Amino acid sequence: MNETDSRYIPALSFGWLTPVYDPLLKWGMRENSFKQRLIARADVQPGQKVLDLGCGTGTLTLMLKQAVPGADVTGLDGDADVLARAKAKSARSGQAIKWDLGMAYDLPYPDASFDAVVSSLMIHHLVANDKLRAFGEVHRILRPGGRFHVVDFGHPYGILTRLQSTVLKSLEEAADNFGGRILPMLQASGFAGATEADPMNTIFGPVWFYSAVK
Repeated sequence: MNETDSRYIPALSFGWLTPVYDPLLKWGMRENSFKQRLIARADVQPGQKVLDLGCGTGTLTLMLKQAVPGADVTGLDGDADVLARAKAKSARSGQAIKWDLGMAYDLPYPDASFDAVVSSLMIHHLVANDKLRAFGEVHRILRPGGRFHVVDFGHPYGILTRLQSTVLKSLEEAADNFGGRILPMLQASGFAGATEADPMNTIFGPVWFYSAVK
């Protein structure tokens, strides 16, 4: 696969479904639970510069800024429509957040410019080669010692999640996720100490928390 194989998959696969994205995550995916857990794992400190990679409508970005008001938080997404929704949310909340339009595998930032990168349910939107490219880009923009924290679909555990993954592995580009290939991809992208932990189940299948340090 080469760069010409890249394709953009919007939230829920189709742009016309974007308006139902927030309610679906809130009520069907236990969104608050896994995003609060991701924020706790990231352990962002005041003064640090943080990127929410594939920020979507900005829910995690806002939660992170509210949890650590002194952090410098940026949200990036490749969909102008969802970014407009994210900007509207931050305007209503009064939170100072920078919003950028861009692709995860071609980040518009200089080397070593962030202390941490977080990402929630975005990686499974990328084809396999773009996952690798995105992880390489994250490694590039992180400062030495910088951390990458991801929550996304992962390999099944137990009978129920095995059944779910069998049905849902064709969801967007989630076959890599359900096949357990995210951790090896992180390691192949320079994150030698990448780990996965704390799985939890959702209506769409198991999600795992991935952590990596540059």
